Amino acid sequence: MTTIAVLGAGKIGEALLSGLVQAGHDPEELLFTERSAERASELVKRYGVVEADVAGAATRADVLVVAVKPQDIEPLLDELAPVVDRRTLVVSLCAGLPTSLFERRLAEGTPVVRVMPNTPMVVGAAMSAISAGRHATDEHLALVERLLSSVGRVARVPEAQQDAVTALSGSGPAYFFYLVEAMIDAGILLGIPRALATELIIQSAVGAATMLAESGEHPVTLREAVTSPAGTTIMAIRELERHGVRAAMLAAIEAARDRSEELGRAHQDD
Repeated sequence: MTTIAVLGAGKIGEALLSGLVQAGHDPEELLFTERSAERASELVKRYGVVEADVAGAATRADVLVVAVKPQDIEPLLDELAPVVDRRTLVVSLCAGLPTSLFERRLAEGTPVVRVMPNTPMVVGAAMSAISAGRHATDEHLALVERLLSSVGRVARVPEAQQDAVTALSGSGPAYFFYLVEAMIDAGILLGIPRALATELIIQSAVGAATMLAESGEHPVTLREAVTSPAGTTIMAIRELERHGVRAAMLAAIEAARDRSEELGRAHQDD
């Protein structure tokens, strides 16, 4: 049984632990680190997993999952550098951080896999993109795919595309939440009670997503099927186009990509 240590048990870290437990992984082979003693105690009680310090987790784990914020990575790498064995697979869930950062700071030859997950991991519906570092093999990628499949879908991408993936699917759920929020407000503006507007829009979003996933049709085809000549939908689409919603979305995703690249540059070797 593979021993896995999750460094940073925030929402994503906890979601991964939960998914692995539900997938049948032995909780005693799942370690985690957490600054808050109260939260650590909750996670132990909830999942039966094992709390550890960074050094203890790193020396015991076969797979080390780094799930801290990018701004916290430098002190963590300082702790890991003396204790990580090159036989340990390091899996980074840190937005914007390249595999080369870990390869440079850890033991020569350490295999690193970069992952961009997203927050639907907490309900087992994540979209995770994975990329191999210089020393990671197909076997390492396959192992990461098996682990992440317990909390959603997984795709392999070249690392050069990871900043774009971060902007599209990593940040993607926020765009949908933003749109749903706006549509609920529109319902209230039109006189529909908030609770009913929320139910109407959420179910519409779930239904639309299911149609996209199961029909195999292009989004344009599905949209056109709702858009009758001179009807209500085409009037709404005209207003969205007039207000530049499509252009705004393109610009927003580009901005997210640029920020991901910026986070990586902040940790480049001098």
